[in-house]
Parts: sequence; C-alpha cells; structure tokens
Amino acid sequence: MKVVVAVDSFKGSMTSMEAGMAVKAGILAAKKDAEVIVKPLADGGEGTTDALIEGLKGERVDVTVTGPYHEPVQAYYGYLRESNTAVMEMATAAGITLSDKKEPMTATTYGVGELILHAIGRGIRNFIIGIGGSATNDGGVGMLRAFGYKFLDEKGEDVGEGGQALARIASVEISDKKELLSQCNFRIACDVTNPLCGSQGATYIYGPQKGVTPDILPVLDAGMKNYAEVTAKVIGKDNQNAAGAGAAGGLGFAFLNYLDGELTPGIQLILDAVHVEEEMKDADVVVTGEGCLDYQTAMGKAPVGVAKLGKKYCAKTIAFAGSVTKEAVACNEAGIDAFFPIVRGISTLEEAMDLDTAKTNMAATAEQVFRLL
Repeated sequence: MKVVVAVDSFKGSMTSMEAGMAVKAGILAAKKDAEVIVKPLADGGEGTTDALIEGLKGERVDVTVTGPYHEPVQAYYGYLRESNTAVMEMATAAGITLSDKKEPMTATTYGVGELILHAIGRGIRNFIIGIGGSATNDGGVGMLRAFGYKFLDEKGEDVGEGGQALARIASVEISDKKELLSQCNFRIACDVTNPLCGSQGATYIYGPQKGVTPDILPVLDAGMKNYAEVTAKVIGKDNQNAAGAGAAGGLGFAFLNYLDGELTPGIQLILDAVHVEEEMKDADVVVTGEGCLDYQTAMGKAPVGVAKLGKKYCAKTIAFAGSVTKEAVACNEAGIDAFFPIVRGISTLEEAMDLDTAKTNMAATAEQVFRLL
C-alpha cells in the first residue's frame, strides 16, 4: 500500500510536517509494510514559508528591511537550494500585523522589494511569494522604488511613498531598474480575483481594514486609476482589470505589469512546488487535513486541493482534523471520501492543542482508520 500524506498545519499546535509525520507513525503502526510519503502543505498564506522550509529542508534567511511605516522590521524568506528558489510572504515585510498603526496614505511595500533584492544578491532567480495580509494600498510602488523604478510628478520630482503618491504619478523612469530582475521568475500565490480599481478593487474591498476611511476611498481609488493609466503608457501593458491585480493593495498589479509575474491560486502553486502530484500517480490512499474542517474547507482550502489531485488518480482520500463542524459534510462532495476528528475524549482547547497530545491523537486516529484498509 502506498500512502501520500499532505496535511495543512494545525495553527497553534502542529506544523504541517509534524502533523504529517504523526499520521505516518499511525499508518505504520497498522500497516508495517506501507510506503508512506509525507509532503508539506500550505495554501500560500500565513505559514507557507515555514512549511516549505521544514518540508523541503530549506534554509531560513533573516533580513532587516523597511517596514510598512518606514521603521526597520525583521523579515525572512526560505531558500530552497535544489530549485534555487526563494519562498517568502510579503506580510513579513509589509504585513498588517507588524504594527498597530493603520495609515494607508503612507504605508509602503518598500521592504518587500528589499527582501527580494537580498535573495537576488545571493544568486536566487526563482521566487514563490505569498501576498496576503498586507498593510499597504500603494499599488506596489514602494517595492518597485526599491528595485530602482522612479515615480515622478509633473515637475519631475519623486512622488514618495504610500497611497498618497498614486494620484501624483505623471511618469515612470525605468532606466535605473535593477538589470537582474529580468532574469527572475516570479510566481505569486494569489487567491483573490479583484481588479485594481473600482467598486470591487483593492481600495474599496480591502482598504477599510487597512484604515481607509469613507472620505479617502474615492481619492485613493482615483489615485490607483491614475497609476494604472501612467503604467500602461510607460510599460505598454494594461492589467488593471486582470484577476488578482487588486491583491495586497495593488501589489498583484505591480507583479503583473512590471515583473511579468504569474498569479496562481495558492494551493495550486504549493502543490506544484512540493511535487506532490508525481507521488500521487500510483498512490492507493491520500491523507490530508487541517485544524478545523468546515464549510470553508469545501470552498477550496488546501485539503480540498489535495483531494482533487487524489481523485484525479483514483486514490481514496481521508482527512483528519482537530475539530469538525456539521457543515463539513460538504467536504465529501468536494472530494474527501471520509473525515475524522482526532480529539479523543473531553478536554479543554488548550489540552487538545498541546503539541505532544495532538501528535499522539493524530497517530492513534490514523492507526485505527488504517486498520480498516
């Protein structure tokens, strides 16, 4: 029997690989001759970098960069030597959780550019970047300024940082951009489809959570429109209505237009990065899961992405979770053949989330399920 295990992290409890290895221990207790392959799993959001560093034996690289409000912050990325790839989350450099401030008119993605440049300086040319959780609404201008692009007003003066700069952009000077950028391949984990501007765009949909007040909304959105129009004239591309252009306060737009980036659903990008499909081609059983299985899981979260691949190769798919809601039955329709909660007996949430307890519960549940197979 061949089993492929790809379990998302149980946040606050087990990492993806800790959960996966616990499943493996349970399977082998029931089926000593089973071939069990464990792969890291994430959806491109928080925890993706850590999951791939741990699961693919990557190296964590810590870097001090400019934070969203122009103060130094400690960011990091993962280096995957085998594929010469950097894995990073923009939120470590410009995330909303880095500060209690919410000042969209000045918040910048400059530090994201610094993080990428650090990796380029190490000879890295392939990038997997998660762009969720941003504090910014600057259209990615800060990042591009770090790369050497100059955004100028009608007088030829630098427009500065943050959302306030967008309406003042009259031209873009590209002669000083870093030449090595043209050698880089940017794959962006993006699960939103919002355009850059308008009622469904970056500012109106995501701006309020970043501090954009009703009176500023039309001003910032008009600035985004101006930025897009100037970009189209200079770069010759107009992706303002592309799906995902409005992600991370317009950072998706910057990757599409200035860096030829590819926006891909996070789970699809991560499954490709860890080469899980190759292992599934001859798998008998696929095991996935996450901390809580619910209706949202069925809407396309990581376990369902795994289940769809399992179905492609006619493998049975089982999911384990810390908790399971009534609505989780929707997961059966989404490709998960059966799911099981791992908590054994009455306990407090703190007790259930204890690492040793969670691993023991996961292994014990997996063992009992696989005794039936």
